[in-house]
Amino acid sequence: MSTLNVQSSCGDENEQGALTVDQALSNMLSAVSEKTTPERIHLTDAVDRILAEAITSPVNVPSHRNSAVDGYAVMQVELASGSDIKSLKVIAKVVAGHPYSGTLQKGEAIQIMTGAQMPELTDTVIMQEHVETDGENIRIDSRHTSGQNVRQAGEDIKRGQTVLEAGIKLTPPQIGLIASLGISEISVKTPLTIAVFSTGDEVLNLGEPPREGCIYDSNRYSMMSALKKLGCDVVDMGIIADDPDKLRNAFEMAAKSADVIFTSGGVSVGEADYTKQVLTEAGSINFWKVAMKPGRPIAFGSINDATFFGLPGNPVAVMVTFYQFALPCLQKMMGLTTPLIAPNIKAQCTEQIRKLPGRTEFQRGVLSLSETGDWLISTTGRQGSGILRSMSEANAFITIEHERSTVQKGELVNVQPFIGLF
Repeated sequence: MSTLNVQSSCGDENEQGALTVDQALSNMLSAVSEKTTPERIHLTDAVDRILAEAITSPVNVPSHRNSAVDGYAVMQVELASGSDIKSLKVIAKVVAGHPYSGTLQKGEAIQIMTGAQMPELTDTVIMQEHVETDGENIRIDSRHTSGQNVRQAGEDIKRGQTVLEAGIKLTPPQIGLIASLGISEISVKTPLTIAVFSTGDEVLNLGEPPREGCIYDSNRYSMMSALKKLGCDVVDMGIIADDPDKLRNAFEMAAKSADVIFTSGGVSVGEADYTKQVLTEAGSINFWKVAMKPGRPIAFGSINDATFFGLPGNPVAVMVTFYQFALPCLQKMMGLTTPLIAPNIKAQCTEQIRKLPGRTEFQRGVLSLSETGDWLISTTGRQGSGILRSMSEANAFITIEHERSTVQKGELVNVQPFIGLF
């Protein structure tokens, strides 16, 4: 019986020559390194930037002993014991920012507000709710202990202490922490410059009138928005026609100015366009089949000094491969030593999901909480790699492992919420 000479595809079980998702990611991560330099900026512009130098405190925080509550500052020797009740004369009132310059005498106390500097010789604050007042005097019992309700100088941060390590992405609480040290300018890592373009005579720019057999470019906009949200400087190179010279010029121009180049489409076995041919000539590019769905064909390598990611052409496959492969690589290239947590949780599947073993699948799902507090996950419906709506309606990836087969209703599956990625 004669046989057909056919090529393998993502529909095959255990496709020959395909890398696993973990293998592909490991290969990519081992090939990239940090591509940033430090620059100094004002603290008001630093949120979401990556810290280039550790922050060391130039001061003690708090800078002085101060009261943790509203109350009365006293000397230890004035504390009552046993069943004693002591009466103390209140000689002054101090508030934050206005220290008391006098000296206490025996039998005296000072009314003090939260944050105010502790007067000399005092070491204890008695909450105002725990005293009886009698004109200019207060009466206290023996429930109090020496040193209570006092924040010591340097109790939070000591002068010379490293408070933030280099390589973290700065969040609002960390910005506030730096400001509390009196630091107005810091050193951060420069953002990556990334060139993005689409290829193909069938791809239309937004604003162009529809043409038969053509599609509007969505991949470029998905990639650019993802890159901008990551904090990259994006160079939009538009749409490049299916012309070898134009493609070659585009790759060469991008490689001169960008740290990274992103394209989509034209990297599959048997593609009828020129992208793969030109890429092979222009740089050191690997064309991989990855045992995953969606997103089987991926190109990765370098063109001169620029790292290159050639993602699949289908809109959903572009986004899946970006977040599973490109994002971890970009974080390493950005110098991010503590990547933001993208948690994986277990959720109960509310429907059957058909799957072949031998590949990892990333279904698009809607994650929710049941009335009993359990995580539930359902798909967004049709999961074709060209159905971009399956991504826009989802809030999580359903990650079905390489060797797993069909998921039955009620089984637990791994879920990757978008909130840790987007």
